[in-house]
Amino acid sequence: MISYAPLMSTLHKRKISKTDLQKLIEVSSATVAKISKDEYVSMQVIDNICRVLDCPIEEVIVYVKDE
Repeated sequence: MISYAPLMSTLHKRKISKTDLQKLIEVSSATVAKISKDEYVSMQVIDNICRVLDCPIEEVIVYVKDE
């Protein structure tokens, strides 16, 4: 399972809201909602997040082994 917990931490550290992220990466609120629920989004979205936040992918997603 993919978790966006690192992204939430990165946003918190940088004082960026999810609404701000939505505007920065130019996606719909539905896409941000998917991220909030740890649902899959396209690699393009993840790439845009890394580019806009100027951070490595490890600050956006992490793989969590299913129980």
